[in-house]
Amino acid sequence: MTITRRTLAAAAGALALPAVARAQEWPNGPIRIIVPFAAGGSTDAVARLASPGLTQRLGVPVVVENRSGAAGSLGTHAVAQARPDGQTWLLTFDSHATLPALLPNLPFNLTRDLEPVLLIGGAPYVIATRPDKPYRSLDDIVAAARARPDAINYGSTGNGTIGHLTMILLGSRANIRMAHLPYRGGGLAVNDTVAGHVEMMIGSAALVAPQISAGNLRPVVQFGPERLPALRDVPTAAESGFPGLEAEAWWGVFAPRGTPSAAKQRMQQALTESFREERVTRTMTEAQQARLVLGGPEELNRFLERQIETWGGVVRNHNIQAD
Repeated sequence: MTITRRTLAAAAGALALPAVARAQEWPNGPIRIIVPFAAGGSTDAVARLASPGLTQRLGVPVVVENRSGAAGSLGTHAVAQARPDGQTWLLTFDSHATLPALLPNLPFNLTRDLEPVLLIGGAPYVIATRPDKPYRSLDDIVAAARARPDAINYGSTGNGTIGHLTMILLGSRANIRMAHLPYRGGGLAVNDTVAGHVEMMIGSAALVAPQISAGNLRPVVQFGPERLPALRDVPTAAESGFPGLEAEAWWGVFAPRGTPSAAKQRMQQALTESFREERVTRTMTEAQQARLVLGGPEELNRFLERQIETWGGVVRNHNIQAD
C-alpha cells in the first residue's frame, strides 16, 4: 500500500512538472498590448511609454497594437476572446466604464471576461481651443452656445467617452445645446482642433498638454477638483460656476479571464517599475499632467465599479447611443 502511494505521488509530481515549467517560462514569446483606440491619443501614448521598459524587464518584444472602433469595444472584445496565456493584455481608457450602459448587447462582460491588473493613473479633462478662437472662458462658450444652439461644435475622443458625457452634463446644467463631433481617437480630435476644423475639443490634460505647451491650443477650463500646476491660470468648472462637475480620464491594464496569477503578478510588477522610471514618470506627470496611481488589481476593481455606476447613469439618463 505504501509503495502504491509513493508511486502515485511520484507520477502526479511528474505530470505536474510540465505545467510548472510552462508557468516559469512565461513570457515565451512576443507580448501584445492592445489599445482599443487609434494611434496618437493619450491611451496610445501611455502604452508606448511603458513598452520599452516592459521589453527590457520581460525579455521579449512588447508590441502595442491599436484596434479602434465602437467606443473601444472592438479592441476590448479582442482581448476578452484572447487565449489567457499571458501574451495578450488590454491597456484602456476611461470609456471602458461606459461600455455596459452604452452597448448593452456587448458580446463580452467587463467583470466576467477581463481581470484587473493595474490602475495606472489619471488626468482631468480640459476644454481647449485654437488661440485665435473667441473662447477665453467657460462663460464665453455658454454665451455662444445659447446665442446659436447646435451651431457651436466640439470634438471628443468618441461617442460615450467621459469627455462626451462631461459635455452632456455641462449642456444640461447650463441649458445649452452644442454639436458633438466624435473621433475614433484623441490624436485625430487634436489634429482637427489645431487645424481649426472644429471650434474646440474636450480631452484629458495628458492629451492636450503637449499642444498647449507648443502654443497650438489654449485651455479654457479644466474639470479636476483643483487647478493643475501647469495650468494654474485655467479655472476649474467649479470656479466657473458649475460646482461638482468633475471628470477625470484614467488608464488601466486588464487581462483575459483565466490568465495565470504568476503572469499577472509579474506583468503588474514590470508595469509598475516601468512607470516609475524617471523618464516615464517625468513625461507622465510633467509633459502630460497625469497623476500616477499604480494601484493593484483590487484598487482598479473598486475604482472601475464606481466609474461604471457614475457614468453609466449619465448614459442611461440622457439616452446616449453608440455610434
